[in-house]
Amino acid sequence: MTEEVSYAYAVARDADGSLAEVLAGLQGVSEAPVRLVRAREGHDVVAAVSPVPEPDFREDALRAHLEDLDWLSSVARSHHEVIAALAVRTTVLPLRLATVYLDDERVRAMLRAHDETFDRRLTELAAQVEWGVKLYVEVAAPSGSPAAEADEASGLSPGRAYLSRRRAQRHAREDAFQDAERAAERVRVAACAHAVDRVQHRLQQGELALRPGENVVNDAYLVPLGRTEEFRAAVTRAAEGFEGVRVEITGPWPPYSFAAEVEPLRGAAP
Repeated sequence: MTEEVSYAYAVARDADGSLAEVLAGLQGVSEAPVRLVRAREGHDVVAAVSPVPEPDFREDALRAHLEDLDWLSSVARSHHEVIAALAVRTTVLPLRLATVYLDDERVRAMLRAHDETFDRRLTELAAQVEWGVKLYVEVAAPSGSPAAEADEASGLSPGRAYLSRRRAQRHAREDAFQDAERAAERVRVAACAHAVDRVQHRLQQGELALRPGENVVNDAYLVPLGRTEEFRAAVTRAAEGFEGVRVEITGPWPPYSFAAEVEPLRGAAP
């Protein structure tokens, strides 16, 4: 029989004891049932966990799995589904993907050791959600542009026409990124008027850049539930009027980007 470890999804507040009902029948990572671990009887801070095969989460195996996009996508999807189910009912502190402990007793010890931190952060994040705001720059290619057609009509040699098109391309790119800087500042001011916190994430590049254009802003905002519509409308308006600049607003999400204080609590399984 394969040995199991406890996969921890999130820390949450279970004030009325109803979270077990929310998780009933929900399958987590490795299609395992999800259960709650409570620090001590009568305490309302709990962790959502499920049993997973220990060999899959050893350090060497996990390193290999993280290069397997199918495996990673499956784990990430299950991880989010559990957190999203909790977030419908209560305030959650999402834990990092693939956070594992040797057993439920280690999870319980972790909850006890950081009881005050969890209680404070859950209070601070109550009735607030995360929204993502990304800005993209899309620079049109010079081929077929009025500038390129003008070069051809002027009788320039192929070499000079090529250099002229390259200059036009460079100028178009510079103009687009200047517009993006102005748009980014307007968006930041508009978003911060309705949000209570902001986190700047690394720009998406390579395989993470799934949208057309170049990602120039990748921010997360913590927004009170009662201000989400105003937030979306303000950000959308702020990004208008900039040719070649596109804004993407995603959410609402559980506060993934604002649970940083629990990150060092990760893992006890070797």
